[in-house]
Amino acid sequence: MTEERTFAILFAATILSARKLIDCIESDKPNFAKDYFVEKAINEAAFVMEKIDKKWPEVESMETKE
Repeated sequence: MTEERTFAILFAATILSARKLIDCIESDKPNFAKDYFVEKAINEAAFVMEKIDKKWPEVESMETKE
């Protein structure tokens, strides 16, 4: 996996988890669901990237061939 794709998954996971995590961040109470929300968001982002890869496979550019 390229570095760009890794960052794309990270960005998507951040967006997917932000809505759920905002309550955890603003609260002073410990919240054990935080790890669950982050893990779920990462899995959802990876799923989306896999679907994109199937529909639009990565094409080698001339720069990577050299």
